[in-house]
Amino acid sequence: FDKMLSSVEIGTLITALGAGIGLEEFNIEKLRYHKIIIMTDADVDGAHIRTLLLTFFYRQMPEIIEHGYLYIAQPPLYKARRQSSEIYLKDEAALDDYLIEGGLNEARLVLESGEQRVGEDLLQLVAEARAVVQILDALPPKYPKFIIEQTAIAGALTPEILSKHDLAVESSKYIASRLNLMLDEIERGWEGIPSGDGGLTFTRELRGVREEVQIDGPLVGAADMRRLDAMSKTLQEVYLQPSKLILKEREIMIDSPSGFLSAVIEAGKHGVSLQRYKGLGEMNPDQLWQTTLDQNARSLLRVRVQDVADCNNLFEQLMGDVVEPRRAFIQNNALAVANLDI
Repeated sequence: FDKMLSSVEIGTLITALGAGIGLEEFNIEKLRYHKIIIMTDADVDGAHIRTLLLTFFYRQMPEIIEHGYLYIAQPPLYKARRQSSEIYLKDEAALDDYLIEGGLNEARLVLESGEQRVGEDLLQLVAEARAVVQILDALPPKYPKFIIEQTAIAGALTPEILSKHDLAVESSKYIASRLNLMLDEIERGWEGIPSGDGGLTFTRELRGVREEVQIDGPLVGAADMRRLDAMSKTLQEVYLQPSKLILKEREIMIDSPSGFLSAVIEAGKHGVSLQRYKGLGEMNPDQLWQTTLDQNARSLLRVRVQDVADCNNLFEQLMGDVVEPRRAFIQNNALAVANLDI
């Protein structure tokens, strides 16, 4: 506590608020401001600082949160320019939305049957593709996303098929053939067999190196895989046979939801200039005003007690004096990490 109070910045914050500090001395009636906004960068470092500040308020001034006086600013992570138009985008999801909108402009998807998907139908396909990619991205690295995706398209990601030997053999061979058709000739060679635990094993030998990947039984029974399996009929309508995405300037063959989504996003990047902000300090004063300070345009997130309780628990795990919870957290999440600062 004394070390915290020795911080010049914390001391300035306490003085500015004017209500004291600590559960016994803090007086909400003396609080000078009823809208306290945490402003940090939109990157990982900013998230760390925000977590520390939320923990500080939760532990030392909880009434500020209980009264709904604490907010988090939502500064943009990107600025996108297309021709003379500029737009600020809050995060990766907002960027994807923007690029998808541009990528679908005058686009159409022609199925193998000749049926065409345009407009709202095409938007629905994008939403379904994003749902598939979200599930695949959440998988631990040991699981092959592209094989699981093709297994779902084949309709074989279900115990009802994989628990029956003949059906499992037939499905594994069919999936392997799909994989090989998707690859250049020198990259082919996949073979599939049932794994014996209600899953599938795929192998190939490439440049003298044998590669083996598994979709094991426990994964097949997982909730996310059941979600993928529930989508199989819809996936088969579009991806069982190659489709053709027709854009303004070119045509792209599509054989998977992830391939479709990637093609649309890449098309949306055409003619777009992107700037990624590493911090608020990179913005010009007028940009900072437009995106974060102007009360008529800015986006604020009100902090709830549960939000800060979660941050406090995470802070205790990762930075507390007890080692075991930190070790357990790292062991449980190490394989799923997407961004690592060293």
